Amino acid sequence: METPYLVAQDLWKRFGGLEAVRGVSLVLRPGEVLAFLGPNGAGKTTTVKMAASLLLPDRGEVRLLGQDPFKNPWALRHLGAVLEGNRNTYWRLTPLENLLYFGVARGLRLGVARRRALALLEEYGLLEKAHVEVRHLSRGMQQKLALLQALVHDPEVLLLDEPTLGLDVETALMVQEKIRALAQAGKAILLTTHQLEVAEALAHRVAIVHKGRLVLEGEKAGILRRFAGDHYVIEPEGPLPAEVLARLRALGVEGEGPFLYRGDGAGLWRVLEALKPHPLRRVARAETGLLEVFLEVVGRA
Repeated sequence: METPYLVAQDLWKRFGGLEAVRGVSLVLRPGEVLAFLGPNGAGKTTTVKMAASLLLPDRGEVRLLGQDPFKNPWALRHLGAVLEGNRNTYWRLTPLENLLYFGVARGLRLGVARRRALALLEEYGLLEKAHVEVRHLSRGMQQKLALLQALVHDPEVLLLDEPTLGLDVETALMVQEKIRALAQAGKAILLTTHQLEVAEALAHRVAIVHKGRLVLEGEKAGILRRFAGDHYVIEPEGPLPAEVLARLRALGVEGEGPFLYRGDGAGLWRVLEALKPHPLRRVARAETGLLEVFLEVVGRA
């Protein structure tokens, strides 16, 4: 087995009275995509920031290609990150200026940074916008540029927090293909996303965190086999009234919408009766996917 590029061991982080991360450990090896999943407030972003050395853990350690980035910041040249929100680039600089800045800051010579920047802008369809200030670009273009600033110095490890958020369907599929190709080229990629279909399409391994703790981790294929069984996905039109939701909970329905019901056909009819007269978008007997695994694990935890 190849030596891991990134090891986060027993990370803990408290903010006042809130213990945001409690003993999370992650290992990331070359050529793999690890989908790091969890509901809002579960501790995902805090963990990613500690792994990127942006946040000092209260306990635990991080190793990036065997080096401690908190003691040796130059180890961060091996890392590229796309973090949540719109804080990845400078809005009053152009895309080319951003990539030159980040490339040189991470150890590239100016000429090398320029060649890398122009090649990436052309590859990702942004060359025509190379000299337009970032604040004037569309949300999708800004998101693509955020990925390029993580790639410009050709790092071994990528931490990608919602890299397809806000993209149109065509661009999102293109970015997915790029992520897949980066993994095939040997990059180690930590992917954080709420888009479970994206995680399922790209991930080799899956880790789910809930209330600061890691509640599931393993190979994606093995996890899907383990959770296989009879279950139904029920997707209503719009939010449910409180009294309808209470009836569903009494029947064992899990999730917040889409909902998961694990039981036989007779039980499903009772669930559908409880939903009347609320309109439904979809009722399906589903093969086990990450959505179903996520609903079950988070609901159980």
